[in-house]
Amino acid sequence: MKYTVTVGGREFEVEILGSEVRVNGARQEAELREVPGTPLAYLRTSRSAKTFVVTRDQDGWVVALGGERWPVTVLDERTRVARAAGDYRASREAHGVVRAPMPGMVLRLEVAVGDRIRQGAGLVVLEAMKMENEIRSPGAGVVRAILVEAGQAVEKGAPLMELAPQG
Repeated sequence: MKYTVTVGGREFEVEILGSEVRVNGARQEAELREVPGTPLAYLRTSRSAKTFVVTRDQDGWVVALGGERWPVTVLDERTRVARAAGDYRASREAHGVVRAPMPGMVLRLEVAVGDRIRQGAGLVVLEAMKMENEIRSPGAGVVRAILVEAGQAVEKGAPLMELAPQG
């Protein structure tokens, strides 16, 4: 299973395959155990062994080790993609640029320059991890410019199109 793990603001891609773990592609043997009845966890890797405190908070967990505390969030791949697809509104800049919420391939454009659009109208469909994700309009307006074409690969945050207010 693949996960995106964020520790203190740093993001890691983690894949778990039995006792083998890959962190950002680097293979490691690892074992993680909870200490029953306590907030302690024990982690043994091929390089080290550590015991640390793990507590839940509203956003995930907090890990405490050696007098320091780090916020930790863990998202499985399916949840991460679903959230990214649903967060298109947050990726729109105030000046009207609609940006890709995730890396992917532009499958098709659903609008043309000059089209009047309503809030929620489909703008572009991205394929990411074999799933189609429709990016919708964050508000009513007019398509001012289209900055991508079908078949083009885009990175997270790449500008897709510019919208202007209706008027």
